[in-house]
Amino acid sequence: MNSDFTIAVHSLVYLANLPDHMASSESIAENVGTNSARIRKMMSYLRNRRFVKTKEGVGGGYILDCKPEEVSLADIYITVSHGTLKPKWSTGDPEKKCVISSNTQVVMNQIFDEAELYFEKYLEGITLSTFLEKIKQCL
Repeated sequence: MNSDFTIAVHSLVYLANLPDHMASSESIAENVGTNSARIRKMMSYLRNRRFVKTKEGVGGGYILDCKPEEVSLADIYITVSHGTLKPKWSTGDPEKKCVISSNTQVVMNQIFDEAELYFEKYLEGITLSTFLEKIKQCL
């Protein structure tokens, strides 16, 4: 899995903590710890799914366009990272006569597909607002 999911969650929770306020890609990037170009790319995905709204120009930026108590981490994961739990490469070779080599990819794919379903099910129980509350408990 890459870091897109954590960047998306962090960005949305940051905006949820600033209700009714715009945040620039620079301020989000500084908070997340990445560059603003990466934030703008991520926010375009989130805008397409209507998690955020944008305003161009001076004083512009991003604002939450969803209710934090209604958006689960599964919604975000599916939007930005679905399918990334499974590695792009697997061992073995389906063309080999060896039963291990020829079937390892199939079995590993099944395992990763099932794991992703379990992971998404787990994430359904965590909303942006519950995530934000967990952060506030760290104080």
